[in-house]
Amino acid sequence: MGSYVNLNDYPDTSYVKIPTNPLDRVIGQPEAVRLALLAAKQRRNLLLVGPPGVGKSMIAQAMSFYIERPREEIRVVHNPAYPERPFIEVKTIDEIEKEKNELNSIEGQIIDPKDAPQNVAERLGYRCPHCGFYSPPTENICPNCNNSKIINSAQGPFNDVFNVIGVAFGVNNTNDRVTQTRRIGDKEEIVVYEKFGDKIRVLDEKTLEKRRKMEKKSPSKVIVPIDRNPFVLATGASETELLGDVRHDPYGGHPQLGTLPYERVVAGAVHMAHEGVLFIDEITHLGNLQRFILTAMQERKFPIIGRNPQSAGASVRVDDVPTDFILVAACNIQDLQYILSPLRSRIIGNGYEILMEIAMPDNPQNRLKYLQFIAQEINIDGKIPHMTMDAARIIIEEGRRRAKEDHKENSLTLRLRELGGLIRAAGDMAVEKQHKLIEKDDVKEALSLYIPVEEKIKKYYGSMYNAMNQEATGSQKGEYNTYYNYNDDRTYQ
Repeated sequence: MGSYVNLNDYPDTSYVKIPTNPLDRVIGQPEAVRLALLAAKQRRNLLLVGPPGVGKSMIAQAMSFYIERPREEIRVVHNPAYPERPFIEVKTIDEIEKEKNELNSIEGQIIDPKDAPQNVAERLGYRCPHCGFYSPPTENICPNCNNSKIINSAQGPFNDVFNVIGVAFGVNNTNDRVTQTRRIGDKEEIVVYEKFGDKIRVLDEKTLEKRRKMEKKSPSKVIVPIDRNPFVLATGASETELLGDVRHDPYGGHPQLGTLPYERVVAGAVHMAHEGVLFIDEITHLGNLQRFILTAMQERKFPIIGRNPQSAGASVRVDDVPTDFILVAACNIQDLQYILSPLRSRIIGNGYEILMEIAMPDNPQNRLKYLQFIAQEINIDGKIPHMTMDAARIIIEEGRRRAKEDHKENSLTLRLRELGGLIRAAGDMAVEKQHKLIEKDDVKEALSLYIPVEEKIKKYYGSMYNAMNQEATGSQKGEYNTYYNYNDDRTYQ
């Protein structure tokens, strides 16, 4: 917190030093932070249990800061013998670097068109055959003499010979490429000149041979890149988002019209999280999909298949796709019973279960932590000014009041997400009034707006029953009357 040791030392929240360490920004969860750091270093799983807004997702995201960056890239490779069963190829960072060097070695030499033989520069469209003026090949008319730069590529007694030689090396003479010979010492070699923007690329025999060998390799597609984010947030919105898919091809993968199966493979969250952190909030919402997470954790690989039985991708399957991730799952206390037993056992067997705190003692040190939280929220928002200390004290007192609602005396609430909303609302009030800092009156006004809508309904209508009857249609009123008569309860609790 800088050189300041208590609240009275701070002029306003802009003087609060925000930690660079992500886990140090988590407020009031020392045990969870300690185990999260340990889990990141030891690659253990976590189950975070607690109400919304206490820092579960923040802890999960911070864990990715402490693990090594991914060192593997996952590719799906075309299988010529059986296209519906593409191969998986895993490349390490060293192998990728070696590939880049090999690709650079087949790039050839880049030269200025004026350094190329004149006949080559003319045939590629850089040099005017009439006046010798050089201009970009995109200009068909010479800007110097206004004559056409286009010449018959079939001119010359040796063009047919060069075409045959070029084919042997996998290249053909076109308006973009010219094959010739050149003498280096006592040796004569084939050389290919290619258009390369405003320059010319020169490929010698060795480079052409390397290129030909690389082109013989089966084509591939990167589905999990090396430079990916090691933190992956997954939901149960769809199986395809979680487990991957093979996109539909209306042409059924036809060799000429369609798209080859390997090109339609899409990785899921379990694959993108390989070597990283897979965070699943409200994991019980996955329902039966939890069993697939369990399989991916156990096997450390999970196949990608077409998940729509009506799709052309349904016949495609890619096996052995790596899924070596750290699972961080989160749920509320009441949903704990709905976590799949084997999945929970897998988490416990290689990780930790953590019950999140909902309040922390109200003492000077923790009040400074609250001040840090306020400054963090303001910085994250980026659209509101900092806060005076009088205003910050009201936020702290509101935190104390909310902790008391959770039956935590002399404490400060750790349900900080809602307090963050209060800070933003107060900031909006300050912006509206053109205040340079959020003042205590701005916070008080925000508090008046932040009354739960249920309380507003009771104040305006008298009860939830009255509100529902006044706002309902005739048919709906009958339903409400039946419901409330059955329960014999016309008050809102």
